Amino acid sequence: MNRISKVSSTLRLIACVGITMLALQLQRPMKSLAAEASRPNIILILCDNLGYGDIQPFGSTLTQTPALLRMQHEGRTFTHFYVSAGVCTPSRASIMTGCYAQRVGMHRNPHDGQVLRPVSPYGLNPQEQTVAEVLKSVGYSTYLIGKWHLGDQAEFLPTKQGFDQFFGIPYSDDMVENQSRGWPPLPLMIQDSVVEAPVDRNTLTRRYTQAALDFISRSSSPFFLVLSHAMPGSTPKPFSSPPFHGRSPSGPWADAVEEIDWSTGQILDQLVRLGKAEQTLVIFTSDNGAPNNPPGSPYRGSNAPLHGRGYSTSEAAFRVPSLMWWPGRIPDATTCSVLCSTLDLLPTWASLAGVPKIPEVDGYDIGSLMVDDDHELESPYEAFFYYEQDQLQAVRSGVWKLFLPLTKFERHPHFHSGQPNAALLFDVVADPGCENNLAAQNPEIVSRLAELAGNARRRLGDKDQPGTEQRLPGHITTAPRPQLFSNP
Repeated sequence: MNRISKVSSTLRLIACVGITMLALQLQRPMKSLAAEASRPNIILILCDNLGYGDIQPFGSTLTQTPALLRMQHEGRTFTHFYVSAGVCTPSRASIMTGCYAQRVGMHRNPHDGQVLRPVSPYGLNPQEQTVAEVLKSVGYSTYLIGKWHLGDQAEFLPTKQGFDQFFGIPYSDDMVENQSRGWPPLPLMIQDSVVEAPVDRNTLTRRYTQAALDFISRSSSPFFLVLSHAMPGSTPKPFSSPPFHGRSPSGPWADAVEEIDWSTGQILDQLVRLGKAEQTLVIFTSDNGAPNNPPGSPYRGSNAPLHGRGYSTSEAAFRVPSLMWWPGRIPDATTCSVLCSTLDLLPTWASLAGVPKIPEVDGYDIGSLMVDDDHELESPYEAFFYYEQDQLQAVRSGVWKLFLPLTKFERHPHFHSGQPNAALLFDVVADPGCENNLAAQNPEIVSRLAELAGNARRRLGDKDQPGTEQRLPGHITTAPRPQLFSNP
């Protein structure tokens, strides 16, 4: 049985997972926290491409992350926390909407493919209700600092999607000036205006951190802050500011991770110093796993002990490090080994804020998994789905992950083009490295998970089979324009 267990600060993370259930619309919350406390401030610290094994709370020996160890010792570690996609745009769409990207049309488009590119005519449809809009409706001030990557045209920017303020870059840090593609210099924006182009990527983490500290200092409760780091990032060589550049003997990736750790410590210290810690939930996680290079490379992270790499449907792409901190509410040094995901953030935060009505979503209120010491709590998911753009490749239920047999695919973490393939079944709790295929020994489990996959296909689509519950992305019909340099 899955459980939340008290652990010492030095105890290694325990992996076990519970039953999961199809998350295709919002269910009754597991437990409402709104009645127990006033509306909390909410801070999401979201990294770009940070791997499962990149920080000390998840076993890294290559980076020094004392602030994240503090979060672990003073909060709760989530060892089976998932994103909805192995790449940035669809993953971030799910964070904003609580829905699989396939539902809201952000999984791929004919113009960009896997993720949105600069000067794209597509973006998150403004008709979708974002978590920022949900929280703003009950009085939250909202601020996005950092990477957006859900559309760079004026109609799709954060200030049109529920955020009062925006300071950051509209897409990934590797999408720099490219004249042949019509891409402009990488812009740093305040609200809807470009204030620096190209932005100095070495200073982004430090500047984002200062903006976050200023916002926390001047804001009255309740507030919602997304600190969306550009790092460790998508470039061949990650960036960091001078105090951290070359600091780690493990190379540039570790430098960037250690600066993110410093940034997190600054946020926690600020909350304590201002007396806001007990009124603030802080969540630290990543948008997908690390797109790691060959072992030993200093330019890409670690997903150990998980199988695979980012940008795929492997465990390493979808299962991400996650820490939650809320002094006085989340018990110290505890671990949740129950399957939950970024799909759950919107309904959970809405419940905390006492929002009377929210849109139908694919996630669940996991408030109980955050704060309770009940050892019998289970995952709300009967099934969790792994999509590679518009193709359903795998499904997880309980401890089991089934890779479906496919006749063709663009990329796959286990199958190879031109070779026959069959169903693969892994116990991803006992075997996170996905080394032992147990499909032949468990035909009834294979059949059950295949049936759950069929349900997802009917609702969310699969390749040339449209889903009955899919919606369209945002799309402008006029020619998109690059963000041009201008003074605010």
